[in-house]
Amino acid sequence: MLLLTRLWLLWRRPPAAGVRGKNFGVRKVASGVSSPGSASPRALNIFDRRLKRKQKNWAAQQPDPMKFDYLKEEVGSRIADRVYDIARDFPLALDVGCGRGYIAQHLNKETVGKFFQADIAENTLKNTLETEIPTVTVLADEEFLPFKENTFDLVVSSLSLHWVNDLPGALEQIHYVLKPDGVFIGAMFGGDTLYELRCSLQLAETEREGGFSPHVSPFTAVSDLGHLLGRAGFNTLTVDTDEIQVNYPGMFELMEDLQGMGESNCAWNRKALLHRDTMLAAAAVYREMYRNEDGSVPATYQIYYMIGWKYHDSQARPAERGSATVSFGELGKIKNFMSQGTKSQ
Repeated sequence: MLLLTRLWLLWRRPPAAGVRGKNFGVRKVASGVSSPGSASPRALNIFDRRLKRKQKNWAAQQPDPMKFDYLKEEVGSRIADRVYDIARDFPLALDVGCGRGYIAQHLNKETVGKFFQADIAENTLKNTLETEIPTVTVLADEEFLPFKENTFDLVVSSLSLHWVNDLPGALEQIHYVLKPDGVFIGAMFGGDTLYELRCSLQLAETEREGGFSPHVSPFTAVSDLGHLLGRAGFNTLTVDTDEIQVNYPGMFELMEDLQGMGESNCAWNRKALLHRDTMLAAAAVYREMYRNEDGSVPATYQIYYMIGWKYHDSQARPAERGSATVSFGELGKIKNFMSQGTKSQ
């Protein structure tokens, strides 16, 4: 677990922009993908995507947005480490929900030849971080990627996909735009994210108002993630989890940082306002239940990391069932035979 410490701080969908250039045609509607102006018929409409776009645009316009980048910077660097672990270069890559470009800044032009950065919020694209890799910014919704099939060698995504309504459809589109033998590397918030904040708000609201409403958005369970990747067509899957704990002076500083990150709740069933007494009670509960020895309070961010490959004939495949020539029951005999051979030498 990585521990970061924060200092005190002063407290539905846009049209997808097409990118035209040689070899990069824009598809209007891909097979099985709805147009940007309509919702996927199979998707649960959990999040207000228009509100999420406003939240991210507002966060990107703050005087010093970099002071809220610490979490996304850290996860972006971990995604980049996973890219470097693959012993190959990627002529063309795509970052889905790039934000201010938290992954590209940790990569080099020897590994990635050209980077397409796509995000739903235009202000984040205007304030992308510097990188040595040639980049192209694309205004596009993660749920409606405007690229042709078999376009990218690498697709990455960091802390964006937990806000899409149709996660299976988004993963299918990522698979669609990948070239055969291309790889997808992503990260998203997991189910235990901000459990301290969730519990404190629920206890305070129940005590003060006789019931509670959800104030932290729902997250995908890690047990479902591998199934969703496989259903989207990915193979050779890797899914792992990690936790990042950040210390804050109090609950209100945590909520301020979430707003500055563009990570405020945008679920349709959210409660618009909490009473002042409820908020003060929640802050007191938070401090009483989770306070550190130095007086700060922790917030836990659970991160799911996922890697999936698009099928290609050159990839290694498991042997067919029943093709084994040695049974598990004979493994002991092999061990004895090897030990006898060692003694004879």
